[in-house]
Amino acid sequence: MAKRTVSPLLLLLYGACVTATPQVCRMLSHPVLPLLSNDRDIHIGAVFSLHRTVVLKVYPFTSKPEPTKCISINLREFKFAQTLIFAIEEINNSTQLLPGVTLGYKIFDACGSVSQTVLSSMALMNGYEETLHDESCSKPPFVHAIVGESSSSPTIGMASLVGPFSIPVISHFATCACLSDRKRFPTFFRTIPSDYYQSKALAQLVKHFGWTWVGTVRSRNDYGNNGIAAFEKMAEQEGICIEYSETIIRTDSQEQLQKTLEVIKKATARVVVAFISSADFIPLLKLIAQQNITGLQWVASESWITSRVIADKIEYSFLTGAVGFAVANAKINGLREFLVTLHPDQEPKNELLREFWETVFQCSFRNTGSVTRVCTGSEHLTELQNEYTDVSELRIVNKVYTAVYAIAHALHNLINDVKSVTNISKGDLPTPQKVLDYIRDVNFTAKTGEKIFFLSGDPVAKYDLVNWQPAEDGSLQFKLVGVYDSSLPSKKILQIDQEIMVWAENSRQVPVSVCSESCPPGTRKAVQKGRPVCCYDCIQCADGEISNETDSSDCIPCDLEYWSNENKDKCVLKVIEFLSYTEIMGIVLSICSVFGALSSKMVYFVFYLHKETPIVRANNSELSFLLLFSLTLCFLCSLTFIGRPTEWSCMLRHTAFGITFVLCISCVLGKTIVVLMAFRATLPGSNIMKWFGPLQQRLSVVSLTLIQVLICLLWLTLSPPFPHENMNYYREKIILECHVGSDVGFWSVLGYIGLLSILCFVLAFLARKLPDNFNEAKFITFSMLIFCAVWITFIPAYISSPGKFTVAMEIFAIIASSFGLLFCIFAPKCYIILLKPEQNTKKNMMGKPLMPLIPGMKTRH
Repeated sequence: MAKRTVSPLLLLLYGACVTATPQVCRMLSHPVLPLLSNDRDIHIGAVFSLHRTVVLKVYPFTSKPEPTKCISINLREFKFAQTLIFAIEEINNSTQLLPGVTLGYKIFDACGSVSQTVLSSMALMNGYEETLHDESCSKPPFVHAIVGESSSSPTIGMASLVGPFSIPVISHFATCACLSDRKRFPTFFRTIPSDYYQSKALAQLVKHFGWTWVGTVRSRNDYGNNGIAAFEKMAEQEGICIEYSETIIRTDSQEQLQKTLEVIKKATARVVVAFISSADFIPLLKLIAQQNITGLQWVASESWITSRVIADKIEYSFLTGAVGFAVANAKINGLREFLVTLHPDQEPKNELLREFWETVFQCSFRNTGSVTRVCTGSEHLTELQNEYTDVSELRIVNKVYTAVYAIAHALHNLINDVKSVTNISKGDLPTPQKVLDYIRDVNFTAKTGEKIFFLSGDPVAKYDLVNWQPAEDGSLQFKLVGVYDSSLPSKKILQIDQEIMVWAENSRQVPVSVCSESCPPGTRKAVQKGRPVCCYDCIQCADGEISNETDSSDCIPCDLEYWSNENKDKCVLKVIEFLSYTEIMGIVLSICSVFGALSSKMVYFVFYLHKETPIVRANNSELSFLLLFSLTLCFLCSLTFIGRPTEWSCMLRHTAFGITFVLCISCVLGKTIVVLMAFRATLPGSNIMKWFGPLQQRLSVVSLTLIQVLICLLWLTLSPPFPHENMNYYREKIILECHVGSDVGFWSVLGYIGLLSILCFVLAFLARKLPDNFNEAKFITFSMLIFCAVWITFIPAYISSPGKFTVAMEIFAIIASSFGLLFCIFAPKCYIILLKPEQNTKKNMMGKPLMPLIPGMKTRH
């Protein structure tokens, strides 16, 4: 059997002692005694704050201090103690669990004080005898395990103290995440989830309802500080901002509480996360009730969300709508019957039971003559409805119950394993160190149906989401509105029935608590300088960018083929721009093109009807008809530039344009040469006309046109034009155009046309003063002047015009230059043919005797 080691802290209490012999020492101070105890084979220790506060006194250190006095019995903690006794008696009466072994208990009062918790822990380790002797250090520890304490700070002190002695501590209500540190607290366990999970659940809850701007109030102790620290860390990950963080403790003065309240009142956050114990919260609630502050949405920690002391107070009705997580509720069969059978007569000398009876029945066993009635002992707990007798909310009570059963199962497994190896007797019971090892591996299903096991000292986190809703009597009732189960998949961890929830001021509308209103789709958040990230301005997305979610931090650029719509919340296909037949510009250009072609045909028809007249014959009718035909093609080829570009239309438009215009210019060039050659043939001895007769004229037109055909064939073979989506010129739309493919091919075609045009212009310019009543060279000169002017101005306009206007400029140049040739060359002739037929005579055409040797006309003698 392992020997017990007396703790150094206990030796301090024995530092001032009277030594009768070197082996005996007597304590001068008063020993700490259990308030409830029962001696059996194996003892379980427990520490509860059976009283709310310790009466503090200033001692002069001149006399022996009086025993510590605690006041104001805590019905909730007293219920915990009775639940522990109920569970132990249930186990002792069981034939399945620990058969042949009985459990006893030693329950100490911590009085809500860390120092009293430490003293109680020391007493549980070493006993509470007043005299120490040699055998004291050879005795086994006083208890094999300890249940408690309810608050985190006292539990930290207790676990730190008993940890080095390998005594397991199982808490039912100490939730501080710091207690999960197995290096600091290797013997600590708990049946309630860590605040880490509660803080995470609260952050997800706040995020779920869109509250991004909240305030926090916490207890100024380990429970509150660590809980809010974890919450703030989780909240930051969820994009939640904390406007203020206030701390309070039950001993704060009214001035301190008022300062905290002023911060809450002046804040813009309408949601307050209160990570605070009920005892610390009540002083602040009283002040809030006095000043009638309403409209705040309270988010509660599990410490007070199921507190009947707070919920039953009608003056705290401003807490209507409070929401928070509580450990899962449970039903413990037989517990109420056990609780209400308690009576002081069961232990007449137990002062705690008498104090409990006097408190719940508002009476006194002492006849002091005061207005307080005398307790008769005939009162019945079954007639009361208070925090002690209420078994509708056994959330934390169940954790005490399962803590006792966890110890019992560990003892049961340990004793069975030892029995299988050797026979043990009651005098050879297991040590706390062995119990500790078996608690680590305990795994069982409690009578409530809950699966109990520990992962690094913590259970699986599972909470009920509780909503405070008004009852008919003005109090507040706890309504289950959801669950949080960390063992479920991430999307199912938090489940809420929002339709049955009630909010602050009994509203059915979810409160809004934001620093800045949500940014709608189409905008992004821009953080305000010097303020938290939750305070922002909504900036509209730039052109070509969208945000399709509310409160988007960034705008997403659209793909190349897409553009943002007007609301900037969706990417739509870019408008594809090309010169269409359906738009006004396309219609106008089509009409001009068709009109030009019809005009050419009309002139052709007029010339054909008057082909035997002098004015037609005098101007080389064959070239005239060919010129009119080529002009018709020039007008019509402009139609290929209108409409959606395709692979075939792109190749056709440029080649057709190049070939028809060369054919046209070749005819004009032929006519110009004919005029020059005709007048040179009038010189004596000249035989030049036989070298430029009709055949030579046809060959010149064909050969000049074939050169352009060859250029076009090379262009189409090596790098033909093709449809191209131009996304560079405009960001918001796609220009569907015909890419020339080869710039060399394109400019070669235009260059060849320009070369022939300049040559024709020069020759016509030289022949402009030749004598004749109707010198065609003058009109050719003027037409070529217009032609060259149009195409020279076309080049810079073509390069600088965007999108469909480039095509429109090209069509305009084709039509304008074609009309220039048509009107300048043929309009004067048509005028004479149709309006001045009397001038359409040989005499008028041959104004001087040396002139008319133009082919097709006879010489005048």
